[in-house]
Amino acid sequence: MAETKKIAAISFLDGIEEPSIPEIRLTRSRDGRTGQAFFTFEDPQALSAVKDGSIKGMKMIDEEGVLSTREVKARFLNGTPSAIEATYVWKSQTDFERFMRFAKRYASSHGMGYSEK
Repeated sequence: MAETKKIAAISFLDGIEEPSIPEIRLTRSRDGRTGQAFFTFEDPQALSAVKDGSIKGMKMIDEEGVLSTREVKARFLNGTPSAIEATYVWKSQTDFERFMRFAKRYASSHGMGYSEK
């Protein structure tokens, strides 16, 4: 069976796409120039693939290139890692627009929807 190539992916380990779909929340400053995207991956595959705690960041990969963040931490439940939380920060309108292009491609290629609250 041929594998369908995703147009956008998230990875914690080089060359390995994370199949777990995150919850993503966005915040922006009042002037809209800066902001953050908060990602929560429940039971991500990356946690079972890591043997030595080698997750050093999160990469968001699409046809335009790679966005990355080093702000990644594991959440534990009864001493066992159960989730990964990551924060991506943008500092300009251009960076925000680039992130949103990635987010729309990621949502589209993973059958997700987008809603504003």
